[in-house]
Amino acid sequence: MTVLVVAEIARGALAPATRDALSVAAALSPEGTVGVAVGTGARSAAEALARYGVGRVWVADDDRFDSAPVAATAHAVAQAATAAGADTILVGGTAFGRDLVARLSVRWDAAAATGVTEVRRDAGALLIRRPVFGGRAHETRKLVVPRCALAVRPHAFPAPVERPAPLAAETLDVAAVPARLFGPRRTAVEAAVTGQGPSLGDASIVVSGGRGLRSAEEFGIVEDLARALGGAVGASRAVTDAGWRPPSFQVGQTGRSVSPQLYLAIGI
Repeated sequence: MTVLVVAEIARGALAPATRDALSVAAALSPEGTVGVAVGTGARSAAEALARYGVGRVWVADDDRFDSAPVAATAHAVAQAATAAGADTILVGGTAFGRDLVARLSVRWDAAAATGVTEVRRDAGALLIRRPVFGGRAHETRKLVVPRCALAVRPHAFPAPVERPAPLAAETLDVAAVPARLFGPRRTAVEAAVTGQGPSLGDASIVVSGGRGLRSAEEFGIVEDLARALGGAVGASRAVTDAGWRPPSFQVGQTGRSVSPQLYLAIGI
């Protein structure tokens, strides 16, 4: 069984969420894990994968992937998975990862699941577990299919162990990606207003505040505590609706999904 890990590149380096995928891959296929990295910094991402024992990596260091829709990346990832003879594709559960898995379900003809918190092989199938209904319940699914694409929930798995392997990089045939997929290009990104410290999606500690704090000024208590703990700042919908903090701070079913190791709620 061969597992392909997709390296998500953020600010020129391997995104933290990719390490969750590496941890799952090591459990599913200790000796049969390969990787793929596309976009600016792909070579560096491939070297980072090799530090975790993934020595065979398909690479496309082409900056067109940076601004193209995820559909272009999905085409390249499917190409690498087919070349590797993979039966499972793993990616971190970021917005990018969830989008990619959805597209791979069509492009690669695979069963897809996001928000995965547990996964294991069972008699030729994959058993996965994930939260549903906004985290109020968990479901277990058995994927009895030849191919699976999974986005794993951040911080749901132990950190992968570094076991350096020699890098054997293989070049992806970017010419095989239809030119029309590079047509729509992102021309600008306006960053949402966020608090200091790590982003909500990546943070292992989140401190959230609610209407119980009674004023925008008192919400500063939440920010002070998050700063002291090295965590991210979140807020309830009541707080963002009241204008105390921007909508980008909102955590919950109608806001950002978070999966920290420690979550502190104040006045919620």
